[in-house]
Amino acid sequence: MTESEAIDIVRDALFTTIIISLPLLLIALVVGLAISLFQALTQLQEQTLTFVPKILIMFTAMVFLLPFMNSHLKTFTEGIMDKIIAIGTGPDGDGG
Repeated sequence: MTESEAIDIVRDALFTTIIISLPLLLIALVVGLAISLFQALTQLQEQTLTFVPKILIMFTAMVFLLPFMNSHLKTFTEGIMDKIIAIGTGPDGDGG
């Protein structure tokens, strides 16, 4: 494995991590902003008011986003496995 192949694997891993986590992070951002706006307008500064709705919405979003996350992670894992097999067989295909 060359240095450029290793860098490609790390880049793909980081990109996959961003793609998988971005929808949940954006949902958390929107929910947090909505709750903060509600607290500012009503002047309620209760800690559970921010924690409980955000946890419930994040859990629900995760349930709905699991197929999307799973497909991206599966594609990435299959690509890594293919690269491992290619390294194991060598350039001439004789297995070592």
